[in-house]
Amino acid sequence: MKEVTEQGAYLQLASLCAKAEHCRHELMEKMHRWGMSDEAQARVIARLASERYVDDERYARAFVLDKIRYNKWGRRKVEQALWMKHIDKDIQEQVLGEVGAEEYLRVLRPLLQQKRRSVKASNDYELNQKLVKFALGRGFTFDIIRQCVDGDMDEADGED
Repeated sequence: MKEVTEQGAYLQLASLCAKAEHCRHELMEKMHRWGMSDEAQARVIARLASERYVDDERYARAFVLDKIRYNKWGRRKVEQALWMKHIDKDIQEQVLGEVGAEEYLRVLRPLLQQKRRSVKASNDYELNQKLVKFALGRGFTFDIIRQCVDGDMDEADGED
């Protein structure tokens, strides 16, 4: 593999960041694969940050909204993904705090209604257990799941 210079790395990463949001950790991993020294990586990241190409808070905000709205993930799964991206805990808490419970409910309700139609269960208790397990796997918190499952049961009772 050809040696990447500091200026070359900066130009490649600036181009990459101009196209889409990336966090510092992703860029550091990329430079590490290129074989750059830790000092050179730090200088490139500092330059990218000073020129606002990379901003972990902006990245986290976009990441959280995308994962909740498009991938239909819950808070726990998003927290785990941010942790794996090495996003600072303060930024995680701030960005996740901006997402209200109604946003999670808006995502989870249709997801559970769709799942309810495809789940085979012998009684309501078994059905609810399967729905809860499914939603927990998606990273939703139990209180949000409970609101959706209980609310769906109320609506189902009203249809009879």
